[in-house]
Amino acid sequence: MHGRLALVFILLTVVLDAIGIGLIFPVMPDLMEQVTHADLSGAALWGGVLTTSFAVMQFLFGPIVGNLSDRFGRRPVLFTSLAVMALDYVVMALAQSIWLLLAARIVAGIAAATHSTANAYVADISHPHERGRNFGLIGAAFGVGFVAGPLLGGLLAGIDPRAPFWGAAALAGANLVFGLIVLPESLAPDLRRPFTLARANPLSSLAAIRHLPGLKRLLVVSFVYALTFNVWPAIWSYYCKAAFGWNANLIGLSLAAFGIGMALAQAFLVGPMIRKLGEHRTALVGMICEVVTYFFYGIVTSGFWAMAFSPVSALGGVAGPALQAIMSRATPPDQQGELQGVAASLNALAMILSPLVMTWVFGLFTRPSAPVHLPGAPFLLSGALMVAVVAVFVAKPRAADG
Repeated sequence: MHGRLALVFILLTVVLDAIGIGLIFPVMPDLMEQVTHADLSGAALWGGVLTTSFAVMQFLFGPIVGNLSDRFGRRPVLFTSLAVMALDYVVMALAQSIWLLLAARIVAGIAAATHSTANAYVADISHPHERGRNFGLIGAAFGVGFVAGPLLGGLLAGIDPRAPFWGAAALAGANLVFGLIVLPESLAPDLRRPFTLARANPLSSLAAIRHLPGLKRLLVVSFVYALTFNVWPAIWSYYCKAAFGWNANLIGLSLAAFGIGMALAQAFLVGPMIRKLGEHRTALVGMICEVVTYFFYGIVTSGFWAMAFSPVSALGGVAGPALQAIMSRATPPDQQGELQGVAASLNALAMILSPLVMTWVFGLFTRPSAPVHLPGAPFLLSGALMVAVVAVFVAKPRAADG
């Protein structure tokens, strides 16, 4: 029973991490105009700074948080992060200065780096053959948060632009109390290792992990996969408006359909697919689905089919948990936190780079002087990158696959 409650707590923590990313999106224009006293264009510029700062902190602190959990255990790291997150949301709710808001968003990025510790906890408590399924549940929890964040933010913003932050603080606080009651420590003292800043550096920790068989190639595959996946939050709203003339309601509906489809695929398909196909083939099927999805959205001209295909496009999400399971299987118990920290940093780096690249490509093919009007160009780029990822993934003999 305690094991199940502990997993529920971990999943709720991941949901809160995802909510923290998306919660601010609906209130960003009003909040930025309120604290900067600028027009909408100036407010949008500051909004971009806050979004990037959040991702940068996750990139820098993912390995630090993961390594701290390898040294002190998962429980204290998770609880400290949740407490800091709850207090940080209160600061954001009260902030009247853009600089205080920026500082709070930076701290939120650090606290949200608990995703790596959550993955390490799941690796600790799961038998090797269960890890793919349980990582799928984490992916599903993130999908739920991906849907709930903007919806919760939009709903509470109708009360006040600050209300979403009060709601998030209450959720984080309640989850902290729940965790204090149900969460046991998962990392035995004899499996802990000393913390060193050299290994917690996001670049030097990569150097430590890459010596494990097959990890370097798989980390590259995971990074480029994340780079392509971040095309969705980077350009989807702009793409839908340019390609189909959708309004905010239709865009929100399509994002909700995608998020729900992602959650269902990762919760109910990953486990059965891994049992039937194995981790390697499940990852490969997911990546091929992503290739088809990206090229579909690169060329589709019908808003109806774009909307109808949005939940189907989430099927490619089975690749991520399967890749995580393969890497986790190749990593010893005392380095699970380090591995997940590096993976979190690479995902954050993808969240930093993808918007820069994808919005630039989108602008290049939608401006008046463009040689051809092609709003789906970023998806075509993502499709081409995924073809390269598949080639790298299948190019070498795979590790033992259960």
